[in-house]
Amino acid sequence: MVQNGQLLAVFNSAHRVMKAESVLKNSGVTILLIPAPRALSTDCGLAICYNSDLYDSVLHFLTSKNILPDVIYLKESDLRYEPVWSPNNIKDSGV
Repeated sequence: MVQNGQLLAVFNSAHRVMKAESVLKNSGVTILLIPAPRALSTDCGLAICYNSDLYDSVLHFLTSKNILPDVIYLKESDLRYEPVWSPNNIKDSGV
């Protein structure tokens, strides 16, 4: 389902992740709403999956609507997800 190198945006509620999905799809960004992998801690059980080349676009559209995720993870391997962004700027690498 989620490929190595893809990003996962995790939110603190189902309402926020659904709103984010709507904003991104209406903006023409290709995303997929998926069950959050077990390796990730999430309050709502859902995540938005997208390709890393869309990192800046996703953050731009979500910031413009004030719907930021709790954390954005980069899938590095089957069980390894590296946090690359959070409101506290975990890494803020721009992937």
